[in-house]
Amino acid sequence: MTSAVMPEPRAADAAPDRGIDAAVAEVVAPNAAAVDESGAFPREGVAALAAAGALGLLSAPEAGGAGRGLADAARVVERIAGACGSTAMVVLMHYAATAVLEAHGPDDVRRAIAAGEHLTTLAFSETGSRSHFWAPLGTASPAGPDVRLDARKSFVTSAGEADGYVWSSRPLSAEGPMTLWHVPSGASGLAVAGPFDGLGLRGNASSPVTADGVRVPHGAMLGADGAGLDIALGTALPAFLVLGGAFSLGVMEALMDAARDRMTGTRYEHLGRTPADDPGARAAYARLRIRVDGARAFLRDTLDALGTGRADATLRVLQVKAVAGEAAAEVADGVLRLCGGSAFVRGTPVERRFRDALASRVMAPTTEALHDFVARAGLGLPLFGEETRCC
Repeated sequence: MTSAVMPEPRAADAAPDRGIDAAVAEVVAPNAAAVDESGAFPREGVAALAAAGALGLLSAPEAGGAGRGLADAARVVERIAGACGSTAMVVLMHYAATAVLEAHGPDDVRRAIAAGEHLTTLAFSETGSRSHFWAPLGTASPAGPDVRLDARKSFVTSAGEADGYVWSSRPLSAEGPMTLWHVPSGASGLAVAGPFDGLGLRGNASSPVTADGVRVPHGAMLGADGAGLDIALGTALPAFLVLGGAFSLGVMEALMDAARDRMTGTRYEHLGRTPADDPGARAAYARLRIRVDGARAFLRDTLDALGTGRADATLRVLQVKAVAGEAAAEVADGVLRLCGGSAFVRGTPVERRFRDALASRVMAPTTEALHDFVARAGLGLPLFGEETRCC
């Protein structure tokens, strides 16, 4: 992985603007259950966050943005994820794509993002190469003065809702595994293949998107032809993995709040005590609390490694999503057990977050892929081996 060119990370517990917290409390959280039930894209919540400056958080001051760092973005994603997993994933993917556009995007798009007027996202994973985002099969070919893009993208967060996509393809003419493009969502030839109907994150609109003869100007290329993988590894991937860890942490903290409320707020009337009075239940709660706090410490250490340029920064980035994602799945299972049958009912906060907690395991790069990357890094092997060949 090349070194990141994202804004310098700040203190891990730096508070974001009060307006963002207010948007979460007043709009995102109250709408969360309905977003999950209907599977509708959380437009109202995203609009409130945009008005509060959340979309321009990582944008540079010269573009009109807040110029904040990855640690502040992690705090925002964690806060949103504790309220609504779908909205948090939309913002997470926006930040990952923004990292690319801040480094290589056109000024007008950068200014629109900074002003909260442009929602962006990544369009990497494809039907043919599945979760191996580093191996696009979609093509870019000359088309007179323009470039023609053809592809079948499998899961694109905010599909049909974002204003633009950071799009991957095979190179136009250069050597290399990948080239990146900025593709406006209204480009002729783009089509969204129906609504997303997922187990969790039901409102994040993660639908397939196809490109059939989409024409973009040569200037839509982000960085050099063939350099897309290096760009993605240095910008989008660190942001996605770190913020993925923050997402899981937000879900876990919300689950732990639910467990605490259940253990202290309900009673065994025939015994005259609460579940918190049971030593076994307290021990189970403590194990979960330790798991959450361990994930938080790992996230903070990852941000510190990035911020100080430590030698193990790349390793920490590769680890953090797997650490937090697996912890979230375990904590969700443990909280469901602690809360009992009442939490198993469809639509309860625990049941909704149980489903959302599982998403990190299967979002590319999956936990298994990250484990392989971590092993390769530790063993001094190339990150992409023959079985994960990207070119």
